[in-house]
Amino acid sequence: MNPFSSGTRLSDMIRAIRASKTAAEERAVVRKECAAIRASINENDQDYRHRDLAKLMFIHMLGYPTHFGQMECLKLIASPGFPEKRIGYLGLMLLLDERQEVLMLVTNSLKQDLNHTNQYIVGLALCALGNICSAEMARDLAPEVERLLQFRDPNIRKKAALCAIRIIRKVPDLSENFINPGAALLKEKHHGVLITGVHLCTEICKVSSEALEYFRKKCTEGLVKTLRDIANSPYSPEYDVAGITDPFLHIRLLKLLRVLGQGDADASDCMNDILAQVASKTESNKNAGNAILYECVQTIMSIEENGGLRVLAINILGKFLSNRDNNIRYVALNMLMRSLTVDSQAVQRHRATILECVKDSDASIQKRALELIYLLVNENNVKPLAKELIEYLEVSEQDFKGDLTAKICSIVEKFAPEKIWYIDQMLKVLSEAGTYVKEDVWHALIVVITNAPDLHGYTVRALYRALHTSFEQETLVRVAIWCIGEYADLLVNNAGMLDLEDPITVTESDAVDVVENAIKHHLSDVTTKAMALIALLKISSRFPSCSERVKSIIGQNKGSFVLELQQRSLEFSSVIQKHQNIRSSLVERMPVLDEATFSGRRAGSLPASVSTSGKSPLGIPNGVAKAAAPLVDLLDLGSDDTPAPTSSSNNFLQDLLGVDLSQPSAQPGAMQPSQAGADILMDLLSIGTPAPVQNGSANGDLLSIQDNNAPIAPSLTSPTAPSSMMDLLDGFGPTPPKSEDKSAAYPSIVAFESSSLKIEFNFTKQSENPQTTDIVANFINLTPNVYTEFLFQAAVPKNNSAMCLVLNVPHFYGRDSDRFMFFAKFLLVEILGTFLQLHLDPASSNSLPANGNIKQTMRVTNSQKGKKPIVMRMRVGYKINGKDVLEEGQINNFPRGL
Repeated sequence: MNPFSSGTRLSDMIRAIRASKTAAEERAVVRKECAAIRASINENDQDYRHRDLAKLMFIHMLGYPTHFGQMECLKLIASPGFPEKRIGYLGLMLLLDERQEVLMLVTNSLKQDLNHTNQYIVGLALCALGNICSAEMARDLAPEVERLLQFRDPNIRKKAALCAIRIIRKVPDLSENFINPGAALLKEKHHGVLITGVHLCTEICKVSSEALEYFRKKCTEGLVKTLRDIANSPYSPEYDVAGITDPFLHIRLLKLLRVLGQGDADASDCMNDILAQVASKTESNKNAGNAILYECVQTIMSIEENGGLRVLAINILGKFLSNRDNNIRYVALNMLMRSLTVDSQAVQRHRATILECVKDSDASIQKRALELIYLLVNENNVKPLAKELIEYLEVSEQDFKGDLTAKICSIVEKFAPEKIWYIDQMLKVLSEAGTYVKEDVWHALIVVITNAPDLHGYTVRALYRALHTSFEQETLVRVAIWCIGEYADLLVNNAGMLDLEDPITVTESDAVDVVENAIKHHLSDVTTKAMALIALLKISSRFPSCSERVKSIIGQNKGSFVLELQQRSLEFSSVIQKHQNIRSSLVERMPVLDEATFSGRRAGSLPASVSTSGKSPLGIPNGVAKAAAPLVDLLDLGSDDTPAPTSSSNNFLQDLLGVDLSQPSAQPGAMQPSQAGADILMDLLSIGTPAPVQNGSANGDLLSIQDNNAPIAPSLTSPTAPSSMMDLLDGFGPTPPKSEDKSAAYPSIVAFESSSLKIEFNFTKQSENPQTTDIVANFINLTPNVYTEFLFQAAVPKNNSAMCLVLNVPHFYGRDSDRFMFFAKFLLVEILGTFLQLHLDPASSNSLPANGNIKQTMRVTNSQKGKKPIVMRMRVGYKINGKDVLEEGQINNFPRGL
């Protein structure tokens, strides 16, 4: 006989497939067998139909397509004999699912079999319906299933209950049909029927609030009695698992009690005693007992408050943490995290055990325990917990150090009782795992250090000691060289000594040695080296005797391939050689940084240089602040995360002012661009020969340098100013007095004009407050295109302290180093003072019509009216045909006397 004929037995086919040595041989066997089955189907061979379907099921389990045999399942189900129906229903459950349209053809056969006189056939139909029931089948067959819930045979009732669960999940509206039959099943003595009845009632309660109230009133006491009987029942070999009577029924009853007790005080009171009994008497030396205890804990923590029970439940979880099974410890940690919101004091009692879990070898338990410890920390226990975590940080694995370091830093920063303790702990973390400390964390440390003047000496000495043992921790090196640059004199003179520290002898040369080592160390990156150069410049001012050595060290980077280091080396060398008269003021000690401002920046708050009329920038009527161009401090004193306009690396003037000078402009009445940025930088530093200035434009006023792409109206400086650019670092002389405009009326000005947009400013004064000027900005569209999402932004100088911050810490907030023109920012500090405040009202529309205009009102307060002119930076953003356009510039042609 052909071994692959339809008459081949199932076992022979399995044997042939297993004998295949390669996947190709297996596929060949399957193809031949499938071909034989197709031939048998076409011949309508009824004798071997059940055997063919059995083979198809095995082939399906191997992953081969068997859709051609789906109709054979329906034919076998329609057969009168039990063996054929059994294979047919098995094939139906395996080869089809509820999404198959063929399934609609089997509904009638199922209905007939559910009403069959043979209980085994009824059982087959219930099994199939419980596995593949669709919403349509559920509606058609729900009455038969409801009737079978009262069948005489317990196995049929059990299967009917499971089938009812499937029906309720598919069609929740049918749950009301099963409320009374489900409640009747809760009185069953047969454990198999009882457990399915409890499961059915649980599902009904989840989908129907009416059913939930019904079960609370009618069934809670009966369920409590059933659970008590099972918990106190004697040994029964039929249901015994590891010495516990039917733990599966225990768990199902506890789940239903949890649903009934949640949010209902009366039901919770009814079940308190039995929950206490189960929690205290269940053995925990076997998995079955642990499963019951865990479910009992979940029930106790979910029902209405009972303090004693909750303490008992949390104590059980504490015992779980001592279990050798990792799974039990993990679920205990998860449950303790959820319990924190309910009873944190009870969880605190197990703090030591949880801390031991942080040191566990299992990575999942480590991370979960660390998260729990983080939630447990408060002002009272922060010191011992931080001490334990930092000690473990020394021996922890590399993969875990990142998470552990982040949590320790957050804990120390959030709950530090005093600044000296905060500094000590952060130095320990930097010494052990400085590589894993994020940038904003050590920035925050420096902010705290500047706000603790009595600890400056102590901090710089502690950092100096730490550097000798942990020089490979780059973040520690950055903080240390920053502090040495600021407080080197305190380090050398042992100033500000505390009783708890030992004196240390450090010479001026030693301080320079440390910074020099940071520059030359093979692990130091560009940021660290740049900060070290700044520290050396400051040390040269603190210790004049070391100036020549500092100059030599700085000069070693003049030929660096890194533009940032080369630029700093040239600039700093020029300061040391040629500008001794201003060096001390240029590198004076950092002002105290505002902790609240820095915290706001870390949290993502917006700068305060521009205010709106009581609404957030995302809700102002004149346009939504787009993600591509968020509202920023236009003087580069605001949000540090805001990207600067794209610039060329060779255009230093562009980086100085934060504007784009890439395209020429020939707009009438606007300030013409100055010479190339590189030449201006050379003039700023007195390096090389200044280039001649075209058209006699004045360069003495740094703010009059304009953006080529966004020209501004003429500067107030005289057109007869000298054409040669002075050395700005040498040329701080008296400013010639400017005549004030005595007229009461202020003429309108063209604040901005390009090929596509014109902005006019009209001025009015408030009689009661002569220092305040109301400005009406008129935006005129010069093109036939509509500008959508129109947004006007403006800013005025905020205060000197903020600008000094930019001056002294070019790398502090992580800005691109090229954007920090060190000396130009110093000039801005000299030119701009704390005298202007700006308030913007919403624009009349966020859409600028073609060849049309819209208006926007702003209010400027000049506290130095008549003495200092108004200066303003502006930015306009809009869309043309879906394309973003950004124009910006500086306005300094305001009428005098404003």
